[in-house]
Amino acid sequence: MTLPPLPSPGAAPLSVVLFHLAHDQTRERVAIGDLLGALGDRALGALMFVFAAPNIFPVPPGVSTVLGAPLLFLSLQLMLGLKPWLPKVVAQRSLARDDLAAMVRRLLPWLQKAERLLRPRGRFMVRPPMENLAGLVCLLLAVVLMLPVPLGNTLPALAIALMGLGVLERDGLWMLAGWIGAAVATAVVSGVVWAMIQAGLALLARLT
Repeated sequence: MTLPPLPSPGAAPLSVVLFHLAHDQTRERVAIGDLLGALGDRALGALMFVFAAPNIFPVPPGVSTVLGAPLLFLSLQLMLGLKPWLPKVVAQRSLARDDLAAMVRRLLPWLQKAERLLRPRGRFMVRPPMENLAGLVCLLLAVVLMLPVPLGNTLPALAIALMGLGVLERDGLWMLAGWIGAAVATAVVSGVVWAMIQAGLALLARLT
């Protein structure tokens, strides 16, 4: 796959930034701070997508907790209207370049298709107070994402990823899709949790 050279920080599409970082032969590991620097002021939505998207697919136990932690910081910043920032301990966390390349190979086809559809529109959906409310929703979904709940990864991660892309490209239509995804995720996860509670109570009743 051939992509154009990486433009100046903050100007390149997310797919281009991810490809170049994943195939930069000068480094063995890629830190979260590297992505933050490459995307500039657009990093908030981009990082929300990057940390949420892998959880849409089946991941090993514990991965959702690791990826969900930065989402808490990012969602809180979106809620408060702050510029993208991560604590040093988070920004310095890194991933082996080969592992990043494997993740990028999985995400890139979908991301490139999405980028062809993304464009600035429906601006009221990506401006305060709607953007701040979206941050609150993403914060709650990130908490759910970190919990060991069946089906608690895919739908919340999809909703956050959609909202992240909406924030990244100022696309209100994708933000709206994220809101719909969040509503579906809430309904499904709530149903699963309620079924688990009912099953637990039924088991307890049999044991007593």
